[in-house]
Amino acid sequence: MKKKKKSKIKKATIVFIVLDTLVAICFFITYGPWDYLRNLYINTAMNTMSHQYLARLFYSQETIDEVMSNNYFITIDEEVNLDDIVIDTKDPGTYKDEYDKAILQRDNPDDLYKVLDIKVGSSNAYLVAIYAPEKVKLIAKEELGTEMGERVITMCERYGGVVCINGGGFVDYGYGSGIPIGYVIEDGEITWSDGDPATTRSQIIGLTEEGKLKLMNNATGEEALAAGVTEGLQFGPFLIVNGKSMEIVGDPWGKAPRVVIAQRKDGIILFLVVDGENYINGASLGDLVDTLEKYGAYNAANLDGGQSSTLIINNELYNNPPAAAKSTNGRYVITGFGLIP
Repeated sequence: MKKKKKSKIKKATIVFIVLDTLVAICFFITYGPWDYLRNLYINTAMNTMSHQYLARLFYSQETIDEVMSNNYFITIDEEVNLDDIVIDTKDPGTYKDEYDKAILQRDNPDDLYKVLDIKVGSSNAYLVAIYAPEKVKLIAKEELGTEMGERVITMCERYGGVVCINGGGFVDYGYGSGIPIGYVIEDGEITWSDGDPATTRSQIIGLTEEGKLKLMNNATGEEALAAGVTEGLQFGPFLIVNGKSMEIVGDPWGKAPRVVIAQRKDGIILFLVVDGENYINGASLGDLVDTLEKYGAYNAANLDGGQSSTLIINNELYNNPPAAAKSTNGRYVITGFGLIP
């Protein structure tokens, strides 16, 4: 009897030691000397839709406001000029620099796309150059408005896509995801809206019928259609508009897995997907802008990242999303963009 009692006491002691250690680590990270970790924690929590309480759990509103005021970005307040995009995606044979060459040079002039394995910051990333911009379309789960989402790999196969990425945000009902946030536009029709398409305004990432990337800062769904958008969704921020990069102060969102859709002046569309563990590593917004500038992006928009980050090529998961998503062949999401031959 005494041995069993001692064994139980010993186990309880170990459990309390582990818990005390974890609490000590949390408080050291939260109140210790590393401003970066504090700022990362606060910015990450405050830039989510449903986890802002995690910042307020440890910090006063005054501290949160101070961190947020020192880490921010300034959105580019101008409309994309589609006339600047002159679609001519053939290999010219001469190149501006090594990055231009990496995009333009290809073995077969009839190739629809090319994949570059690159680094963004210190993280592995994948840049897909798509030479048929008119074939990039929105993909979405079969029935919008129901709680369960769909994996990008499933959507991509159903649409007949060869390269697909995830897209917009959604009301999160758990790992199975939920309903779209904002607008979804497909085949020239508004298939989802949070409000009246004539009056509800949002950031819209759209594509025209000829494959030009149209970024609209404060547009209604009907205005997007009138501007020629045939495929689109709501997300952001816009990283580059008309060749002008977003101004970034500090590190507003920290590092995380990221996904971007962009376009060069020659019309080549870029899908950029960056690996990383949630809130530990990956790419900052500044890392994205630096990389996109090198590869000639003229317009670019951030898409949903984190666990949602997914790149599908030829019906296979090509990137390495955070562990939970990788183990299930990608997270359930709602929308994305795909190269549909």
